[in-house]
Amino acid sequence: MEETLLQQSKIQFAKEVKNYYPEILNDEAFAFITALHEKFNAKRIALLERRKKQQDVFDTGKFPEFPRETKAIREGEWKASAIPHDLQDRRVEITGPVDRKMIINALNSGAKTFMADLEDSNAPSWKNTIEGQQNLLDANKKTIALHDSKRNKSYELNDETAVLLVRPRGLHLNERHILIEGKEASGSLVDFGLYVFHNTKIMLKNNTAPYFYLPKLEHYLEARWWNEVFEFAQEYLKVAQGTFKATVLVETITASFQLDEIIYELKEHIVGLNCGRWDYIFSFIKKFRNHSNFVVPNRDQVTMTTPFMDAYSKLVIQRCHKRGILAIGGMAAQIPIKNNKHANDLALEKVRKDKEREVKNGHDGTWVAHPALVEVAMNEFNKYMPMENQLHISRNDINITEKDLVALPTGTVTESGIRKNINVGILYIEAWLRGYGAVALYNLMEDAATAEISRTQVWQWLKNEVTLEDGRTFDNALFQDIFDDEVEKIITEVGEDSLPKTKFNLAILLFKKLVTANEFEEFLTLPAYLHI
Repeated sequence: MEETLLQQSKIQFAKEVKNYYPEILNDEAFAFITALHEKFNAKRIALLERRKKQQDVFDTGKFPEFPRETKAIREGEWKASAIPHDLQDRRVEITGPVDRKMIINALNSGAKTFMADLEDSNAPSWKNTIEGQQNLLDANKKTIALHDSKRNKSYELNDETAVLLVRPRGLHLNERHILIEGKEASGSLVDFGLYVFHNTKIMLKNNTAPYFYLPKLEHYLEARWWNEVFEFAQEYLKVAQGTFKATVLVETITASFQLDEIIYELKEHIVGLNCGRWDYIFSFIKKFRNHSNFVVPNRDQVTMTTPFMDAYSKLVIQRCHKRGILAIGGMAAQIPIKNNKHANDLALEKVRKDKEREVKNGHDGTWVAHPALVEVAMNEFNKYMPMENQLHISRNDINITEKDLVALPTGTVTESGIRKNINVGILYIEAWLRGYGAVALYNLMEDAATAEISRTQVWQWLKNEVTLEDGRTFDNALFQDIFDDEVEKIITEVGEDSLPKTKFNLAILLFKKLVTANEFEEFLTLPAYLHI
């Protein structure tokens, strides 16, 4: 098959590719992917260069502003297009990677929607990426099933399932296993392109359509890029304009300054915004990392009630409802704590309070990471939101300013916070290198976003030589002592003999390089991707 593809298209595979997945990677699909690449990849690269220039501005000590050139859009009385019937009620959404068992369990979970994730909770190995596409196709065909021989348990879809949304990779990620005219393909375009090519007509027959979550947008011009991709793909596939729908994750600090503009650029396709809280904290630290004395305290001290987080969450509700689209709340990352009822009850109460706050603030839905949390979240939204959504709540009582969005959180940096970040960062990277993008650690579901916070905080604290709560200075010597101690604990737990069977040696090396480098690495997945 490889010879046929190489003869008939501009596609090449990376040398290590051995499996060509003929049902997904057929000639017609590759023709479409090539067309997307030729039309949009150069624009994507230009947008990434624009991000670098914006970072140069922030590095001078400046903060974002509401764009002056788009004031008329912010103050206008326009609305986005209508929301499809099956996306009107999104009170509880579950998210997770695209492995077969996860897809079945999530679709059966009782949640209103399931976001199948090709991004932060999916380690993008060739196998995970393409088999994920096959799993999504089987799910839309209603033929997806699995038999776990070890547990002697079979999994298949219920008659009634959650509505499916898909999150492709962000603009910064390439698909290194596919080369088009000698250049690595865009992960965004490969994920999006393969999905719509194989699923659009099937979904339309099922009275639904391809729905997406768009991650990590930093500027309204990036929303414009996605809108143009949607328009081109709909024309290519001969379906009506506006068929594809998108919810945009507001998970960068710059996006929160351009909410109206992002909605406007996608107004024929957009149905909502989502508060991607973990990536948002990561972006907040990252964008202002070179500001003097701009230090964010321990990750556990930054919550949705922290002023800058509360401001952004409420602003999302206000702007969404003004434009006629849904405002989806953030992730509850807790997972069930087995064999400890008291600890489990405390965790569930924390989730309940989080969801109560969101629905009372005016959110139309929320995220959970585990099926066991669906009922907790659903009960809160059912209690306070008896209708399909809360588009009628305007939140015109609030006035969020530029300063509100960048207010530095107060708190402390502690040795335990440093240790937790080092430990979680290494454990997550090791699992990611083995092909797992969603990892249960210490009763929380960690994905790339939370790992990004961990390593970014250590980098920032070390760069600023912060004063810890106990008065010590966090310098290179103290870092090395703590780091070596945490590494020793991990190795002891894993066992010296078992270490070669893991990816810990590489994970330890990568983490240390990331947190001690003079130049900050934009995303940990970029250097790590070379190893999967």
